[in-house]
Amino acid sequence: MDGSAKPGDRPPAVSVCAVVPLTVLSKRSDFLKAARARRQPTPSMLVQARRRAPGEADGIRVGFTCSKKVGNAVARNRAKRRLREIARAVLPELGRDGWDYVLIGKPVDTATRPFDLLKDDLRKALAKLHSR
Repeated sequence: MDGSAKPGDRPPAVSVCAVVPLTVLSKRSDFLKAARARRQPTPSMLVQARRRAPGEADGIRVGFTCSKKVGNAVARNRAKRRLREIARAVLPELGRDGWDYVLIGKPVDTATRPFDLLKDDLRKALAKLHSR
């Protein structure tokens, strides 16, 4: 820092983190619409994607789900935390505006796969979904 700037003059780190805000899906109807759309399986998750109708909503929306097949509540929550984190890392750069994405966790694989491979799985799935 030069002599003119004081420690409190810098913006907080939080303000530069979110480039593209992701909206989280919460309505069951949105999950059902995505379930009827495109699907791309990966070794660690299933990715469902659908293009929304014009005027339905703005931005990128994403939902996360893990069934009881993934494990007990601790295992499901861990899998969903990992899915949320890869969505934050990958969707702002590769997701498309006007699309809904649902990431579905798989038993064992979502919670135990190395994080870099999880991100690669999502990147590959998005590339295939958008190439159709």
